Amino acid sequence: MNIIIIEDEKPAARLLQRKVEKLGLQVSTLLHSVEESIAWFHNNAHPDLIFLDIQLSDGLSFEIFEAIAIRSAVIFTTAYDEYALRAFKLNSIDYLLKPIDEDDLSIAISKFKNQFQKSLLTNLDFDAIKKMLVHPIDRNYKKRFTIKMGQQLKMITIEEVECFYSENKGTYLHTFDNRDYLLDSTLEQLETELDPTDFYRVSRKFIVPLKGIKEIQVYSNSRLKVILPTYKEDEVIVSREKVTDFKNWLG
Repeated sequence: MNIIIIEDEKPAARLLQRKVEKLGLQVSTLLHSVEESIAWFHNNAHPDLIFLDIQLSDGLSFEIFEAIAIRSAVIFTTAYDEYALRAFKLNSIDYLLKPIDEDDLSIAISKFKNQFQKSLLTNLDFDAIKKMLVHPIDRNYKKRFTIKMGQQLKMITIEEVECFYSENKGTYLHTFDNRDYLLDSTLEQLETELDPTDFYRVSRKFIVPLKGIKEIQVYSNSRLKVILPTYKEDEVIVSREKVTDFKNWLG
């Protein structure tokens, strides 16, 4: 099987390559931009499978499809973006969330081997998907949470939230007055309910609001450490693969 990776962050591309090759497959080429990818496809046989980042350094990866009739199966890779996932789910496109979990990667490759049809891509309206990513539809985001405390209910507004975190299979809301509340939702569910301009999932364990970030420190292995006003139970670390997207989110 011939596989290529198109990812503008070179460390992330090499990390994904190692994970793919750990599964016994071979990655033949790493590409890092729309322009480089278009030039490569003009001069090379199309691979069996492409791992393709959505946002490249010089534009959205959908621009590659506008220039070249790709004859390959594609698995998109993306740091979490609600609209991207909604666009993909509506169009039955396979995707992996960054940082890419090895088990999820193995499942995606097995799915490709067993049932993914290359012809699927020829029937998709990538222009419509691109517009959905660039100009997402308006929607209502969660403004408050209802917490059950014994026989009483407590209302907590979104402005009171310092972070959300998972611990021992539970999901918690931590407030600016240094209190923790157990939620019924998972972090995955919260991601679809929170405004992505105000909240960011920095890791598998934490979602933080922009207003809750007190300080950002450079951490080991090209990662970042987020300091929150009152939460001190665990370090809030932005993984190396998410650093660039996190900085873009910060603006």
